[in-house]
Amino acid sequence: MTAQVFDDRPCFLGEGAFWHPERAQLFWFDILAGRLLSRVGQKPLEWQIGQMASAAAWVDAEALVISTETGLRRFDIATGAHEPLIGIEADRNETRCNDGRADPMGGFWVSSMGKHAEAKAGAIYRYYGGAVELLFPEITIPNSICFAPDGRRAYFADTAEGRIMTVSLDADGWPDASPDVFVDLTAQGLNPDGAQTDCEGALWSAQWGAGRVARYLPDGRFDRAIALAGRHCSCPAFGGLTFETLFVTTAREGMETPDAGQGVIYQAPAGVAGRAEPALRLCAR
Repeated sequence: MTAQVFDDRPCFLGEGAFWHPERAQLFWFDILAGRLLSRVGQKPLEWQIGQMASAAAWVDAEALVISTETGLRRFDIATGAHEPLIGIEADRNETRCNDGRADPMGGFWVSSMGKHAEAKAGAIYRYYGGAVELLFPEITIPNSICFAPDGRRAYFADTAEGRIMTVSLDADGWPDASPDVFVDLTAQGLNPDGAQTDCEGALWSAQWGAGRVARYLPDGRFDRAIALAGRHCSCPAFGGLTFETLFVTTAREGMETPDAGQGVIYQAPAGVAGRAEPALRLCAR
């Protein structure tokens, strides 16, 4: 299967694609430019955040929480106004935000990394019940954050190491064991970037530099891949009325003379349905 361009505005580092289920609207980021992008029908939308921003979770039909280089901020979609919610590495000028996704238990996993991908400078955190806790430290390029449909398993990767990890979660969504390798891509020279799971529990991995999103079954076996003209594909998201469309961000980072297909966002029929992103709970149950 191949993908078509959904929006042709080029991003230097496109990331954080997610479909807002109540608005039936796709959002994504250009991290290094500090831009949040979207579109409604044929109308393109864009907001300047004022700092690097990379991932979002939805609170309700009017508000998002976005991950930025200083922490989480509550974002009003109608006005574009945003305000601090909680700090994450706000005193570390050498790091920025990267991958992130809301979990089915109402939390928000977000990550940091060095602005120059310094070794082991990043980490993965979880925001839950009004507080942030460190989950996994010393990660170089944290990515692939996503969750099994029942919320009892999480996935993540250090792109620099070429392996997607998995860890079991307790009833409140906290890791309750040591991570294991879900799929090892080092022998193939593939770089796992963003990921998402579908309704069957299979994981879709955007693979930086390979121009594809690959589907891996719940036992880690490769199933199939969707090809993209954008070589640096970075983050997949399911959307559309039946969640059977796969949207994928791409990037121009590291390219001296990128063509028009690099850095834009693509769409393709997935052949299987995803599911709605869970809402973020801003207070404890």
